[in-house]
Amino acid sequence: MDLLDASLVNWSRAQFAMTAMYHWLFVPLTLGLGVIMAIMETLYLRTGNEEWKKITKFWMTLFGVNFAIGVATGIILEFEFGTNWSNYSWFVGDIFGAPLAIEGIFAFFMEATFISIMFFGWNKVSKKFHLASTWLTVIGATLSALWILVANAWMQFPVGMEFNPDTVRNEMIDFWSILFSPMAINKFLHTVISGWVMGSLFVVGVSAWFLLKKRQVDFALKSMLVGAIFGVVSSLLVAFTGDGSAYNVTQHQPMKLAAMEGLYEGKKGAGLVAFGVLNNDKKSYNDSINPYKFKVEIPYMLSMLGYRDINAFVPGIKDVIDGGYETSSGKALSFTEKQTMGKAARQSLADYQKAITAKDTAAAAIHKAQLKTNFPYFGYSYLDKAEDIIPSVPTVFYSFHVMVMLGMYFIALFSLLLFYTYRQEIEKTKWLLKAALWSIPLGYVAGELGWAVAEVGRQPWAIQDVLPVQAAISGISSQSVQITFFLFLILFTALLVAEIRIMLNQIKKGPEADH
Repeated sequence: MDLLDASLVNWSRAQFAMTAMYHWLFVPLTLGLGVIMAIMETLYLRTGNEEWKKITKFWMTLFGVNFAIGVATGIILEFEFGTNWSNYSWFVGDIFGAPLAIEGIFAFFMEATFISIMFFGWNKVSKKFHLASTWLTVIGATLSALWILVANAWMQFPVGMEFNPDTVRNEMIDFWSILFSPMAINKFLHTVISGWVMGSLFVVGVSAWFLLKKRQVDFALKSMLVGAIFGVVSSLLVAFTGDGSAYNVTQHQPMKLAAMEGLYEGKKGAGLVAFGVLNNDKKSYNDSINPYKFKVEIPYMLSMLGYRDINAFVPGIKDVIDGGYETSSGKALSFTEKQTMGKAARQSLADYQKAITAKDTAAAAIHKAQLKTNFPYFGYSYLDKAEDIIPSVPTVFYSFHVMVMLGMYFIALFSLLLFYTYRQEIEKTKWLLKAALWSIPLGYVAGELGWAVAEVGRQPWAIQDVLPVQAAISGISSQSVQITFFLFLILFTALLVAEIRIMLNQIKKGPEADH
């Protein structure tokens, strides 16, 4: 790959990453705040207390601002598959496009239908119908996330497809295996529930601000209670689904797991790194330099989490490249073996097309069978050396461990907030209220780091083992991608600043503004 191509790949990746990161600043709050406001409106219906209606409308206003901007950034993100990643879209569009189409046709229209009733139907429909509209809006937003996450999970673990050499495209053969793959189910649960944590952090943080200012105390205490309870439950569920995510990564993406743990040499009874600092002198997976300056390790825990066996062998980066270790399906192949199979698959495709042109059906059948055998490693034919399959270890390692530490902090924070709120002492604990307020940005940090682990960790693959990013991009100039990168950066930054200003103004006005 020449320098121009490398520049095009890097800028295309940078643009997509930037767009996705901005988009993910809005989505988690939509998912989490939506459920919380629906719970609050449910309390209003059950109790008949008008205070709960006022509380619901306040959070609903903030939800609406965030929702609108999240939709705008998401649309641009989907367009990039056609502009910057057209080879990817051609190669797997029949599969990847299906969940995106369902998301657009079903979930988006479901949200659009009921969100108008939710905002403008307070005095026009019954209380029960309005509550149903609120819940259906939240469900619609969650279903939107479902189909997007199913598509992303399929890129991490491609199933339910078959390559058609006549069209040179992958075709869906089993929709249900794509929808219900272990990777898809766990990614959906972990990602959506992390949004619930973000919504909880936002509610308790804003409520803490009101309590510190001694404004709208009853409103703030009620919101704090709901946010803290929901936060405790959500943060514990995130930890549970995080364990499931790690298990799926172990089974299907061993290189990502090795990068997450900075594990270069595999071993039995591998420990989980609780805290560590990587050694920057480590330049190659093959050298003898210790990858850590220091680390604190929980014995046997990585083997237990990854294989449910404390004595299981966990492959490191070197093992994934060299192969030869035992897996559930036999001995692991080396990079060289996979590369050989990938090249054989591409050659079989070329030979098949020649045979079809020559109308040699017997030869075409032979080449088609060879292609099918070797296709699972088709993408390795585009890679030059073993180092190409190693993601940025520092990025993945630190992103993963900081995310985990923040998750543990959130559990402690919500537990303390709930404890002091239940004891009616939360107003006296100014240190805890300040911690809640300043923890709002940490929720966004944790979410972005989670996506860094998921996406940087699977590099160089656009589709695991089947299509690397350099083969997935569009044939356009890198300069055009650079121009749109900065245009989108300016646009998204302006939208973010506008949202923050609008939401801060609304928060300062307080719930009384909704009367």
